[in-house]
Amino acid sequence: MFRHLKSLYVQVLLGIALGIIIGAFWPDAGVALKPLGDLFIKLIKIVVAPLIFCTVVSGIATMHDMKAVGRLGVKSLLYFEAVSSVALVLGLICGRVAHPGVGFNVDAATLDPSIAEGYVKAAPQNQGLLDYILHLVPDTYVGAFSSGELLQALIIAVMTGVVVARLPTLRVQIIKSIDTVTKVFFGLIHMIVRVAPVGAFGAIAFTIGKYGIGSLVQLGALVITFYVTSFIFVFVVNGAICAWCGFSILRFLNYIREEILIALGTSSSEPALPGMIEKLQRLGAARQVVGFVIPTGYSFNLCGTNIYLTLAVLFLAQAMNVPLTLGQELSILGVAMISSKGAAAVAGGGFITLAATLGVIHDLPIASMALLVGVDRFMSECRGLINLIGNGVATMAVARWDNQIDMDVLHAELKRGPRSPESAREHEAPVPNVVT
Repeated sequence: MFRHLKSLYVQVLLGIALGIIIGAFWPDAGVALKPLGDLFIKLIKIVVAPLIFCTVVSGIATMHDMKAVGRLGVKSLLYFEAVSSVALVLGLICGRVAHPGVGFNVDAATLDPSIAEGYVKAAPQNQGLLDYILHLVPDTYVGAFSSGELLQALIIAVMTGVVVARLPTLRVQIIKSIDTVTKVFFGLIHMIVRVAPVGAFGAIAFTIGKYGIGSLVQLGALVITFYVTSFIFVFVVNGAICAWCGFSILRFLNYIREEILIALGTSSSEPALPGMIEKLQRLGAARQVVGFVIPTGYSFNLCGTNIYLTLAVLFLAQAMNVPLTLGQELSILGVAMISSKGAAAVAGGGFITLAATLGVIHDLPIASMALLVGVDRFMSECRGLINLIGNGVATMAVARWDNQIDMDVLHAELKRGPRSPESAREHEAPVPNVVT
C-alpha cells in the first residue's frame, strides 16, 4: 500500500479526494485554500512558454525542408477546424436531445445583470481579424514569455527556428545548446510537478467550498448532459481518430493519466501542458510536431470549450423559453467557431467566451449567464480535461498524418504504460545527431 503512495497519480487522487472533503464539510477553510492551487499554476506557467520556444526552435531547426514546416501548419489547422466543428455540432445535438433547460421557466426580470457583468467586460469587444492578428505579435521579443501568451511564444519560436535552420555553420551548435536548456526546463517541471497533489487539493477545496455541492443539484441536468456529451466526444470521436492512428484511446488515456488528474484538479489544461509535451515525444511523435501542435491547439482546438459553448447557449435559451430558429443555431455555430479561438486554456476562459457568443441571439439577455455562475467551475474542470485529451490526440493524429511518428515506439510505450519522471530519465533516448 505504501509503495503506491509514492506514485504521483495516487497522490493527486488523494489530494482531490481530501479537497472535496474539506470543501464540503468546512467550506470557509476550503475557500481559504485557493492560493495553493493558484501557486501551483503560477509555478507551471514559469516554464510553459520557454519550453515551447525551445521545443519548436530545436524541432524546426533540424528540418531541412522549410516546405515541411508549412505543410505541418496547414495539416494542423485543417485538423483543428474539422474536429472543432464536430465538437460544436455535438454540443448542439446533445442539447436538443436532452433539453437540460426545459422546465426552468426563468423570468428575465428576476435576473441580476451585475453577476455576469464582469465576464461581459472581459470578453473581446468587436475584435476584428486585423486586431486578432496584431495581438498575435508581441511588443518585444521577450514579451511573449513575460505575458504567458502561448501563440505569441509559438510565433517567435517558429521565426527563430527558421532562421537557425538557415545558419549552416552554427546550426548544430545552436541546436545542441537549446537541447541542453530544454533538459533544464524539463528538470524544473519534474521538480514543480511533485507539488501537484497540493495544488489539486487547494483548487478542488476552493471549488467545493465556494460553490457547494448544492449548486450541482440545482443544475444537475446541464452538468450531467455536458459530462455525457464530453464522454461521447472522447470515446467516440477521439476514439475513432486514435483507431485510425493505430492505437487504443483507453491505453492513451492511461498513459497520460497523471496529466488528466492535474487538469481535473486545477480546472485548467495548461498546468498539464509540459508533461504532455514530454510524454507525447516519448510516445514517438517528432518533437517539431509536438512543439507546434500542442501550443497551437491551446487556441485553435479547444473541443471541451466548443461543446460547452453550444450546449450552454441552448440551455439558456430553453431555460428562458426563447425559441431558436435553425438560422440562429447556425449563427451560433459560426460565431462560436470564431470566438472559441480566443478562449484561454485556463479556468473561466470558456465562460468569458460564452459572453461573446451570446451576442448573436438578441432575444437572449446576457444577464441569463447568471444561471451558470454556480456550476461553471464544475464544468470548467471537464472543459480543461477534454481540451487536454483532444490536443494530445490531435498531436498524435497530425504526426501520423505527416508520417512523423515511430509506431514501434508508440506501441511499446503504450504497452509499458506511464513511468515516473525518474524512470523516464533512466530510459531517455539520446538526442540524435543533426546532419548538416
